[in-house]
Amino acid sequence: MKKLTSVIEKFDQWQPNSNQEHFLTIQTLECHTGGEPLRIITSGFPELKGETILAMRRDCQQNHDQLRRALMFEPRGHADMYGAIITRAERADSHFGAIFIHNEGYSTMCGHAVIALAKCAVESGVVAQTGSVTEVIIDVPCGQIRAKAFAQDKAKPNIISQVSFDSVPAFVFATKQSIEVKEIGTVHFDIAFGGAFYAYVQASTLGLSLVPKEQEKLIDYGRKIKNAIMNNLPITHPFEADLSFLYGVIFVDSSPRESIHSRNVCIFADGELDRSPTGSGVSGRIALHVAKKEVPLQQSIIIDSILGSQFNVQAIAQINYGTQDQSYDAVIAQVTGEAFICGKAQWLINQDDPLKDGFLLR
Repeated sequence: MKKLTSVIEKFDQWQPNSNQEHFLTIQTLECHTGGEPLRIITSGFPELKGETILAMRRDCQQNHDQLRRALMFEPRGHADMYGAIITRAERADSHFGAIFIHNEGYSTMCGHAVIALAKCAVESGVVAQTGSVTEVIIDVPCGQIRAKAFAQDKAKPNIISQVSFDSVPAFVFATKQSIEVKEIGTVHFDIAFGGAFYAYVQASTLGLSLVPKEQEKLIDYGRKIKNAIMNNLPITHPFEADLSFLYGVIFVDSSPRESIHSRNVCIFADGELDRSPTGSGVSGRIALHVAKKEVPLQQSIIIDSILGSQFNVQAIAQINYGTQDQSYDAVIAQVTGEAFICGKAQWLINQDDPLKDGFLLR
């Protein structure tokens, strides 16, 4: 009988046979922020064309979308997978760019991804560490994001324990809205932008509980509400048509822990349930709180997720944002959270595989 070690070694030595099969090899770094996955594509993805992040995103949509599906969908991913494609920087003072991908397509902003990207950029040496605080500047579809990576443990000076980032201008788009949703009834909501547009709904008004056992109902309600709003309320960004769409629905309620301000559960893209409190979502939340005079400037609050993971958020400045025809009293939100690296992977896309582009079953 062969020893187990020799059997394992044989499996481990397998390599693609270039004479028989045609493989595209893509390398990734696997992370999570508050439980929400991030698959960072580190090599193997075609270099995207364009001078701006939005242009590179369009190139990806038009010419390489099958790779998004292959990396996000089964069998390499799942319905709630999330990823980031690393690109060239758009601006001279940025370190790199990122395009965010998921089951439906492409995000305009992703706070949980920024937190993980900043941590990985410093720990990998992409951005040289500058003591206990290192600035990481990333170009994303909604603009330039400045993050700070903190190495707070003196015993582990090269480990990033927390990351904070300053949002693009976050503003309230509409308040005190209501809509009739089939099989749900009347839904009251506000809409705010924190890098993406979200509809904010008080969960208790719909009899929803923001706990894991309610996930299927939350996804169902989130999808129906999102589609109803999209079909009845035009959403426009003051500068970019590519940002002018409703990305998700965020259900809000109190947290089961008294020390926590509130709980967020975001249903975004095609029914994805965010495991984190949603970075761009809490940015929009704080803009709403400031506008309603519920939370003052520079007062931080903690918002948790369906898993209890936490983001700290505060509005650090108030600015005017927009055009003469579409102007808003906006805030710059500062969001803080922690991410963890949980794996490295090599993905093989076999051109002879009839399911090479992936599939989704819920």
